[in-house]
Order: sequence, then C-alpha cells, then structure tokens
Amino acid sequence: MEKTPPYYGSYLQLEKVLDAQAPLSFAPGQSPAHDEMLFIVIHQAFELWFKQILFELDYILSVFQQKKIDDDGEDLNLVRHRLRRINTIFTLLNQQVGVLDTMTPMDFLAFRNLLTPSSGFQSKQFRLIEARLGLEMPQRHHGEYYKRTNEGGFNPQDFQTISQTENEQHLLSCINDWLERMPFFQASFWGNPQIEKEIDHPFWQQFRSIYVAGLTEREAGKAADFDRIFFGIPTAHDSASTGTNKFSATALRAALFIMLYRDFPVFQTSFQILDALIETDHLMSQWRQRHLSMVRRMIGFRVGTGNTSGAGYLEGALQQHEVYTDLAGLSTFLIVRSALPNLPDALKKALGFRLADLSFPG
Repeated sequence: MEKTPPYYGSYLQLEKVLDAQAPLSFAPGQSPAHDEMLFIVIHQAFELWFKQILFELDYILSVFQQKKIDDDGEDLNLVRHRLRRINTIFTLLNQQVGVLDTMTPMDFLAFRNLLTPSSGFQSKQFRLIEARLGLEMPQRHHGEYYKRTNEGGFNPQDFQTISQTENEQHLLSCINDWLERMPFFQASFWGNPQIEKEIDHPFWQQFRSIYVAGLTEREAGKAADFDRIFFGIPTAHDSASTGTNKFSATALRAALFIMLYRDFPVFQTSFQILDALIETDHLMSQWRQRHLSMVRRMIGFRVGTGNTSGAGYLEGALQQHEVYTDLAGLSTFLIVRSALPNLPDALKKALGFRLADLSFPG
C-alpha cells in the first residue's frame, strides 16, 4: 500500500487545532463578545507552550536522576541548551500577555460571567511545571486552593495527576543531589589536611576571612548568615523561620564554589545551568507579575471566576512561589575575582581541559 506523503495541514492536524475554539458567547441566545475569541486563542497558545516546557523538563529530569553524571559529557550541555529554550519560551509567554492586554475591561466583562467557575488557576500543566521545578505544597500561597475538587478547583483526574507529580522527585531535589556529589573539596586535592568540620576546610577558612574582611559595618551580620547557610551554625537571633533553605549546606557550598570559579572549563556548563535556573525563577515571577497587573486592570479587586481572591491570590503567589531563591541569594557571598583564593595545582588540573585524553597529529 502506497504511503500518503506528509501534507502541512494534516501533519500539524490543523483541522483539530483551528476547530478547537468555541466561544461561549457565540452560542444561540447569547450576545457574541468579539474578544472572547482572542481570550481563547491566547490561552490555548499558553497551554501549547506549557506542553513544550514539560517536554523539556522531562528530559532534564531524566539526566539529573542518573546516579552518575559526566560533567564533560553531552548530557549537561543538552540540559543547558534545553533550560535556555525553556527560558526563551517564558520570555515569549510574557510578551504574549501583552496581546491579551489589548482587551479592555469592558470587553472582558462582555463574557466574563460565562466563564464561572473556570479560571486559569485550573491549568494542570502550569501546576505540573511548578511541581517539577520544585515548588512544594507547604510553600504554596493559600495551599487549600490546591486541594479543592469542587467548583473552582480541579477535576478529580487533574487533581490526581498533580498530586502524583508533587510526590515524585523534582528538579530542585535532583540539582541538590548533583551539587552534593561535587568532589572538589576532597582532602586529596588540598594536601590531605586533617578536617574535622567542613568550616575548618582550608578553602573555607581562607575564603571566609576574605569575605568577612570585605564587609562594611552595616553588613557585619552577613558573617553569621554565611556560617548559618553554608555550615548550619545557628545564631542567637535565629527564629523558627530562620534557616529554611531548600538546598542543603553541602549543595550550597558547591554551588557557591562553581559561581566563584566559573571560568574554569569544567565549571562553565555547570555555572550556566545554575544561572539558567535562577533566570527561570525570574521569568516565572515576571509571568505572575504581568498576570497580577492584568487582573487588577480587568476586574480590580473582585473575586476571581474560580472563587479565589483574584488579585490578592496572585500577589501572594508572586511573593511566595519562587523556587531557586537559594541559588539567587548566593550573589550575597561573592567576592571580586582578584581576591579569590588560589587553588592547589592538583585541583586546577582537575578543573581544566582534559587534554591528556586527546591525540593530536604530529
């Protein structure tokens, strides 16, 4: 049987895609609201891009869930590339909110009541993105909203899928494990000194002295923050909310070391991955900020169609739903390149290009 050659429309299944818009206001007996078509198309486009982000995250998770990762192999380079793609998509999504902003509040009111009790809160794919990145239920603003299966909440099938994903290992946990395996503080690289506590490691002894010496009088408290974040040393002013880092102290020491010595060949890809995760957080915050601004413009302080507090919920999520704040906060502890401690030759060799494994023609 002769195979039918691909055709643009059938390959993309455009008949299904372009026939998937059914404005409620266009139904018999309703008054057609012109901008409802724009509202539907924009949100369908969002969901298609969410599908691609989840597809990229699945690959990234598959790499970091390996027990051993070759920092010189192609996997991490592909992770870096796909994180950059995710961030480019989020940049585009933020721009697409601008298209939705061409709708006026009166245009939206023409069909808003027809949407009740559905809302963007019920986007299963966006909740899966948050969960796979590492946003856990205790950190969510108004966590009770996410446990609803009544009107305004999730349907039972979506609720089950989201709950299952939240119980699986997420990317933050994988990144934490990957950082903890970094071998660059092994005693063999540092002349095999006797080290009882991590804070006594020769690198951290020297680096801490340089960092503290560079603090201003108003920044003096950062020395205690340094000890608490990187070595778990409590201070007299600690409270129940203090020390709530999502990453372990071991992982944060490795991440800071990578950021400090990012110019060494072995660290270049690792640094760019960490930097991309920070950028993902920033772009998702921009997404939430743009939605908050849009909702305030459209409905002011009215209750959301899904029975949330509307703009109030979005503002709380904006403040509370960042995932990689621990990594972003490491900038607090950077010092100028010229003051960086000099590394042992054995470690420099391990961080350089591995030319010994290459054969060059004579």
